[in-house]
Amino acid sequence: MIREEGLAARLWRFAIWAAVAVFVLNVVAVIAVVVIDSFAARWFGTWLPPAFVTHWYSDAWNDFQLSDILIVTFEIVAAVVVISGVLGVTAAYAMARRNFPGKQAVMLIFLAPLLVPPLTYGIPLATLLYKAGLGGTMGGVILANLVPTVPFMVLVMIPFIEQIDPRIEAAARVFGASTFSLFIRVLVPLLLPGVLAGLLLVMVRTIAMFELTFLISGPTSQTLVVALYYAVFASGVRAGQEVDVMAVVYMISTLIWLLIALRFVSPTQIVSRTKQRA
Repeated sequence: MIREEGLAARLWRFAIWAAVAVFVLNVVAVIAVVVIDSFAARWFGTWLPPAFVTHWYSDAWNDFQLSDILIVTFEIVAAVVVISGVLGVTAAYAMARRNFPGKQAVMLIFLAPLLVPPLTYGIPLATLLYKAGLGGTMGGVILANLVPTVPFMVLVMIPFIEQIDPRIEAAARVFGASTFSLFIRVLVPLLLPGVLAGLLLVMVRTIAMFELTFLISGPTSQTLVVALYYAVFASGVRAGQEVDVMAVVYMISTLIWLLIALRFVSPTQIVSRTKQRA
């Protein structure tokens, strides 16, 4: 009986690791195909392209105006990150330190944009922004992206704030610290790792946000992910390698910020702190 249980456990572990290996290989294979094709002169029916070139990157940069798209993307992302940081940290502090009627309802409202598919509230939100004259503008794209990013920042920051002993703040007030001094000199140094982690995750989330940006953006307010979507439909006009170039640029820009975010905090760390709070 013991041998049978040991054999079953080994088979189960083997099945899990095999499934993980298949998943990783599929992801790596998809990425590798896109990267290789972005350097291929042509690629039909062979394991590898017969020749490699680099001009697709310059062609895509000029044909799709990637410089303008990247500038717009980083302007929108920077604005979303700053506003989400200011609103998210202050709201998270209030949620972590204050008890008030309807607190659970407010928390549910914060959770809703993260749990509901973006298209569910994106279409009425887009209708409202277009009626307000913000459709197709960078301001409209920024406002639309704030709907999920501010609650995300709040939920990330609450565990970081709750782990700070309230007696530290009380002691600072006893020694005459004002609210501004308390925030700048006491809370900011303690919360800085969490704030940086939250802001970097918001940045990655905003770069990858397609649905809301697609519904609101116009020709001059497209982010990289939306421009990539339109580039896919231009594959009959543009070379397929140029589309792959845009995909590579998108993957690299997202991966860089994601690696920086993981440098400051890991997802398991956030989950463990949330469990401790609960």
